[in-house]
Amino acid sequence: MIDRVITSGTFSLDGGTWDVDNNVWLVGDAREVVVIDAAHDAAAIAERVGGRGVRAIVCTHAHNDHINAARDLAERTGAPIRLHPADQVLWEQVYGPEVAYEPLGDGDKLTVGGIALQVLHTPGHAPGAICLYAPDLGALFSGDTLFKGGPGATGRSYSSFETIIDSIKERLLTLPPETVVHTGHGDSTSIGAEAPHLEEWIARGH
Repeated sequence: MIDRVITSGTFSLDGGTWDVDNNVWLVGDAREVVVIDAAHDAAAIAERVGGRGVRAIVCTHAHNDHINAARDLAERTGAPIRLHPADQVLWEQVYGPEVAYEPLGDGDKLTVGGIALQVLHTPGHAPGAICLYAPDLGALFSGDTLFKGGPGATGRSYSSFETIIDSIKERLLTLPPETVVHTGHGDSTSIGAEAPHLEEWIARGH
């Protein structure tokens, strides 16, 4: 089961602020879910969770628009927050050092409702950016690493165009082409649909 809540708020970094709509993904079954990217509105996310247990609140990276409801949702549900520690500097811009999370690493596996989610470390948009791959569902939850139309933005602090291209080439384009890509913003796509476009980006990035 894959469910989505779209929440609205702002993204702030490097002194700028932008209005954004975020995709919050819920993966699991009728008993339990993992929440991917608790953005903006913990009440709306909790309403969609309903009576199900929350196994974890997974942050694909620590830009404020992907984590700003994580503490509130964790307090409501008792679920741990999970994040790759390479994003500590971004995390502390929102929460300081006092809000704890459990570290995620490349190759870690989360299981929820009988569904296995594999952690792929895909730095570039942020140092600790990850994607979650669910082979049983034929789905990838890409955060802001890959969108319909190309890679995530790399024009701000702690980001790197060359690094995100390497991550996509080495970690994502190797997945089956029919894999559905559920993104952090906007419409879903597939690995097969993006691969030809991304080859152009790869050629330009090297």
